[in-house]
Formats: sequence, C-alpha cells, structure tokens
Amino acid sequence: MTRIVALSGSRSADSTTRAALRVALGAAADAGAETDLIDLAAVDLPLYHPDEGTQGDSEALKRRVREADGVIAGTPVYRGSYSSTFKNFHDFCGSDEYANTAVGLLATAGGGSYGGTLEHLRSTFRNVHAWTVPHEVGIQGASSKVETGAAARGAGETDGRPRITDDDIRRRTERLGWVVLEHAERMR
Repeated sequence: MTRIVALSGSRSADSTTRAALRVALGAAADAGAETDLIDLAAVDLPLYHPDEGTQGDSEALKRRVREADGVIAGTPVYRGSYSSTFKNFHDFCGSDEYANTAVGLLATAGGGSYGGTLEHLRSTFRNVHAWTVPHEVGIQGASSKVETGAAARGAGETDGRPRITDDDIRRRTERLGWVVLEHAERMR
C-alpha cells in the first residue's frame, strides 16, 4: 500500500494548516493510501544543531518521512515564507528522507499572499532531491475558509475531517491528496 505522510508546520491549537492537511490526507485515504500526519506542534524537536546526533524525536520523525512514498507539506505563511517550526524540522531532513518521494505543497495565509511561501518550499524540497508535484494549494484568508476544532464539529462534521467551506479550495485540497498519491505510486 502506498503511504502518504503530511507534515504540519503550525503550532496553533486551531490550525487551518493542520485542518487543510487532514482534508488532503482524507482524499488520499479514500483513494486507497495509508496516511499519517506528523503534527510538529506535538513532538519533541529542539532547535536543530549540526554538531549533535539524535535530538528529541528527530530519528523517529525522519524515519516516518523516509518510509513514506509521498509527503504533503503544509505551513502557515509567516513573513512571506514558511514557519520556523517547519524550517526546524526541514533542517533535520536531507536527501535520504526525500529521495524518490513525491511532495505536495500547501500554504495557509491569514490575509496576505502565499506565493512566496510555496516558492520557498518548492526550492528547499528540490534541494533535498524531492520531486515536487505540479499541483499546489495556497489558501488566502484561511481562517474564513477552513473550519477547525469546535467550528468544524458544530458544522456537522461526521467523518472526523475538518471542513473547507469554499468549494473550489476544498476540491483543490482534495486533489492535492490524489495527485501526491498518483505520483507516489508512479515513483514506487
């Protein structure tokens, strides 16, 4: 079975990034993938130090990424780029984790643009020999389009998945899960 892992680079309790990643993972699961979410807000991962070996949960997290056929990387937009939480984890990983891996990109913006963030993600993933899929998702004004926590449950969530209220963005996010799965299967 093809394994797809999502990486959430948000530390927010009601993260629109994490919620959108769950929608993409749900679509991949519906298409037959085994899925896993790495919530970087919930792990022990100190600041990367190049002179130290294993730090916190770094080895276990890297193994989960290495064993994945595809990765969906998500981050909130901070100052026109990705979050420091995401960057810190990304510093632990290299081409051993991402070689021959299909990677999809997702960025959630509170109000501003997400284009630079997706560009930065694409560049750094290519630097570690990942294959970034051509379909990407950027969600501008994410807090008004992605329901999280109690808001999602109150809106009739029945399958355990958060809701994206904008139909076009929901379809694009689901498609990200399918596209990553499709390319991961081709690369196996």
